Amino acid sequence: MLEISDPNSNIEQELIKNCKQEDNIEAKEALYKHYYSYAMSISLRYAYTKDEAVMIVNDSFLKVYDNIHSYNSKYPFRAWFKRILINTAIDRYRSNITRIKNVEPITTVDTLPNHYEDIVSKLTVNDIMALLNELTEHQRIIFNLCEVEGYSHKEIAQKLEIAISTSRSSLTRAKAKLRELFKLKFGTSYE
Repeated sequence: MLEISDPNSNIEQELIKNCKQEDNIEAKEALYKHYYSYAMSISLRYAYTKDEAVMIVNDSFLKVYDNIHSYNSKYPFRAWFKRILINTAIDRYRSNITRIKNVEPITTVDTLPNHYEDIVSKLTVNDIMALLNELTEHQRIIFNLCEVEGYSHKEIAQKLEIAISTSRSSLTRAKAKLRELFKLKFGTSYE
């Protein structure tokens, strides 16, 4: 079994070269095993459940295998794969858009008091994921694309086929809801 230690190593490039051969199942399996955790870390930000994240990962790997011949080895594989993962999550979101048409009204939430900075620094990944999972699917995807991935509202609007103003207002709603959830979860026990 092939192992990869350095993402820019010759071994990785050899593995990708071997994956371009349609019948090389061992190379495809090694690529899957090596990048599975990385893929899950991205997919979990866009999915409500682990099962949904696994579907995004598996669909993404199928796209990688189908399009590996178009990968340009001058660029990092990880970046190419990340784009596929995000686009697969967006495609999945768009295919399910009819079930999330109900949009919540914007609620006014004050900024957090200074003593919350200590609490924020102690948040775990599970705490953050739990807060993000309280957002609607629409809000979570826009929050991730804008705040985590760094996409502009114009890019988000194009990817999700929505108006730029919808992207902006959804991000505002997501941030307001996160503040509200944060206050509810940590406000009384840490004041």
